[in-house]
Amino acid sequence: MVTTHNLGYPRIGARRELKFALESYWKDQSTRDELLRTGETLRARHWADQSALDWVPVGDFSFYDQVLDTSFALGNLPERVQGFHGDALDNYFRVARGRTAPSGEAACGCGAHGVAAGEMTKWFDTNYHYIVPEFTADTQFKLDASRLLAQLAQAKSLGVKAKPVVIGPVTYLALGKAKDDSDKLALLDRLLPVYAQLLDALADAGAEWVQIDEPILVTELDEHWRHAFNLAYHQLKACRVKLLLATYFGQLQDNAYLAANLPVAGVHVDAINGRDDVLPLINLLPEHKVLSLGVINGRNIWKTDLNAVLDWVEPLAARLGKRLWLAPSCSLLHVPVDLASEERLDAQVRSWLAFARQKLDELHLLARAINEGRAAVTAELAANQAALTARAQSPRVNNPVVKAAVAKISSHLGQRESAYGQRAPKQAAQLRLPRYPTTTIGSFPQTMEIRHARSEYKAGRLDDAGYQSAMRAEIERSVREQEQLGLDVLVHGEAERNDMVEYFGEQLQGYAFSQFGWVQSYGSRCVKPPILFGDISRPKAMTVEWIRYAQSLTDKPMKGMLTGPVTILNWSFVRDDQPRRVSCLQLALAIREEVLDLEKAGVRVIQIDEAALREGLPLRRSQWQDYLDWAVESFRITANGVRDETQIHTHMCYSEFNDIIASIAAMDADVITIETSRSDMELLDAFDHFKYPNEIGPGVYDIHSPNIPTQEHIVQLMQKAAERIPAERLWVNPDCGLKTRQWSEVIPALEHMVAAAKALREQEEAVSA
Repeated sequence: MVTTHNLGYPRIGARRELKFALESYWKDQSTRDELLRTGETLRARHWADQSALDWVPVGDFSFYDQVLDTSFALGNLPERVQGFHGDALDNYFRVARGRTAPSGEAACGCGAHGVAAGEMTKWFDTNYHYIVPEFTADTQFKLDASRLLAQLAQAKSLGVKAKPVVIGPVTYLALGKAKDDSDKLALLDRLLPVYAQLLDALADAGAEWVQIDEPILVTELDEHWRHAFNLAYHQLKACRVKLLLATYFGQLQDNAYLAANLPVAGVHVDAINGRDDVLPLINLLPEHKVLSLGVINGRNIWKTDLNAVLDWVEPLAARLGKRLWLAPSCSLLHVPVDLASEERLDAQVRSWLAFARQKLDELHLLARAINEGRAAVTAELAANQAALTARAQSPRVNNPVVKAAVAKISSHLGQRESAYGQRAPKQAAQLRLPRYPTTTIGSFPQTMEIRHARSEYKAGRLDDAGYQSAMRAEIERSVREQEQLGLDVLVHGEAERNDMVEYFGEQLQGYAFSQFGWVQSYGSRCVKPPILFGDISRPKAMTVEWIRYAQSLTDKPMKGMLTGPVTILNWSFVRDDQPRRVSCLQLALAIREEVLDLEKAGVRVIQIDEAALREGLPLRRSQWQDYLDWAVESFRITANGVRDETQIHTHMCYSEFNDIIASIAAMDADVITIETSRSDMELLDAFDHFKYPNEIGPGVYDIHSPNIPTQEHIVQLMQKAAERIPAERLWVNPDCGLKTRQWSEVIPALEHMVAAAKALREQEEAVSA
């Protein structure tokens, strides 16, 4: 009998209940007890959704981030929050976002300014952001298992067949950052006793199996990290629970022997991305160990080809017997909760999809087919096959005109008329910007008025003219605020845009949209990825009229704001029936048309955001170049049809860029803006050795924290940047767009930013005099 289990479940709730509970608590509109009750309610509901499984994950629920949960469980708190007293949950939110609810700050005497939030970066190659653990040579660990034990106790009280989930010690160290020159691996000897205490505490609480996640096993490991795995798991083998070592997102490849021979009771592998690992792993795996296969895609929303999976898995089931477990490939954190909520989604497209609950239904069907024979699920398998066939044959999926356009792409599409050295003087003469020019990344606060107008418009209670008028009023407000602040290059504020990807997808053929298909990006921030189901084309201009209106309001340069093809691809649920490169090139051709239309409309600064460029990297460095080649090609096709005088910007955020800086330079954007404030400009280390040729705006305002940066702090950050980048090529800007902030936060922060730029200019003038 095959065993079924899950690696993790979406925590936000089918209606984003967790998001709204968190934001209410942070605003002091609800109590800590109310927030905790919301957590209990969501966990109980999610466990009920998974009740057909043989083992249900416990500990995958988090109030912000599972990596931050691990840091608190291990007692690894940054020094800046170690002295705070009072509620542990408030201290947790201080690390996550710089501060907690106002009453929590008052209770600990922390004042109104909070602390520096923990650095945030992408979880492997996903769009989920985690809070980076911080280490020094003096880091000590001390167990606090209260959160996990409380969730396990709740699960037991509800009769849940609980399998606690923890991040493994080697991956935890690998995900963190040494804040000094120390070796992270040197901390392993201090860390392992605390992990042993944790596993024994779970055993004492009644846990039989513990899922211990070690996804770095699908990356390239040197001998030191391989040794760390052997050291860690030989020390933990004495613990009184069975360990299921879980890997996901990629292939084990040369780490297969290591994974198979660690002293654990079972190994989970991602059979979507690492199917070629499976047969070699079976041959390596000792006969007493469980093999869990992730046969349902935990990162995309297309229905599984159940017959194809059975054709492959049935012989393995006959060989492995009870040692075979089936699961999704990874945690279902990365997909929406329930397709049953989607009453407005195009019916044909809907029939091709499976969200988290439906993926578990698919898993149950596979288990029944293996345990009872396919005849037991004949009708279900036939329905599944009919949906797959309809999708493959749909003319909405395949557009010969688009395919022909991609086939005609040649290298000249990605070339600017002149090199940067020749373009820059022409752009400077036209734009006439001061030293340290100031700008923002694109969006301004999505106010209640904006959200109300959009809601009324979608409900049919506000007509086109009324909606246009409301959005124009908000655009004018953004322009006037920027003029008052003294910014040098303005943006229209993106009032009309619901999301930087969804907005464009709604106007492109080949996309569909869910109503409740929310996925957590970080903390309370959720995104609703559009569904790229067919060949992409642009029927008409998407942004030109809004930008033209905004430019009519001011004499200052107005940026045209677009999302780039790589980011649209990486932040969509992408079709799985053709290579990602092909879909990206289709998007590049569509956005290129928009770029050229903006230029024709007189827009002289065009920003093409590629915030997600790095997260698309394969997890193994040996596979990077192929991805970077087509990603950079796609951006260049999008951007480089313009005249020399048109200045192209791009933006990237919350990723490590140092190791791909050459590819970023190859994009040949005139100006790149990147996140650097949370890392205290560490992301500019690459420029110590790489002479970046164009202009750069290192973000100086961490927009994901409610903290307001001071003028002095911004000056210090820019002075650090000027040590690596010539001052004449530096811009001053926030880390990212400002849509999630309030005007009451944005205005003083930007006032300080503009004042800092003026101070930097005055310092230069004083030195030159």
